[in-house]
Amino acid sequence: MPIDVLTTPWALLVMSLLVLGDAFLVVIPGEVAVTALGAIAVTAGSPPLWAVILCAALAAAAGDAACYLIGRTVGTERWRWMRGPRVSGALAWARRRLDQGTATVLFTARFVPFARLAINLVAGASRIHPPRYLALVTLAACGWAVYQASVGAIVATIVPGGPVVAVLVSIGVAVSLGVLIDVVTSRIRR
Repeated sequence: MPIDVLTTPWALLVMSLLVLGDAFLVVIPGEVAVTALGAIAVTAGSPPLWAVILCAALAAAAGDAACYLIGRTVGTERWRWMRGPRVSGALAWARRRLDQGTATVLFTARFVPFARLAINLVAGASRIHPPRYLALVTLAACGWAVYQASVGAIVATIVPGGPVVAVLVSIGVAVSLGVLIDVVTSRIRR
């Protein structure tokens, strides 16, 4: 029965809401939802994989754009939580990165949860030209959506055992890839 629910259009809506919410609260499992629906799309045939990718990309771009608007209208120092040492350090890091290369940072940050929030807030506060920002964020969101859904779809194609096994294994693979990327990038920075 639970898999039946995941093959309805409601699953796309729920996934989109999780991805949108993930832009603000990094504990929301947006990536997991996209990976899981990518696996379901291949094993159950519904929702279509293209719809998973499209909805995920639109929700990711909308979430990033909303953070940009918050940064543009509110700034990065209005609320006390923004002035704390950890958050202000992340925002300072984001400013330095945006100064070095906006496109590279927006693409890279799409894959790093807290960095994504900081980068988008700072991009808005820095008043990066909106059409340029939206174009870059949309491209980054599309690449991210293709990646996340493809991990689920590829694992579901390779691993036997039906949709539940495919979802569990694909989530494990996605998390492992994320950890590997974090380890490699931290070693490169050193």
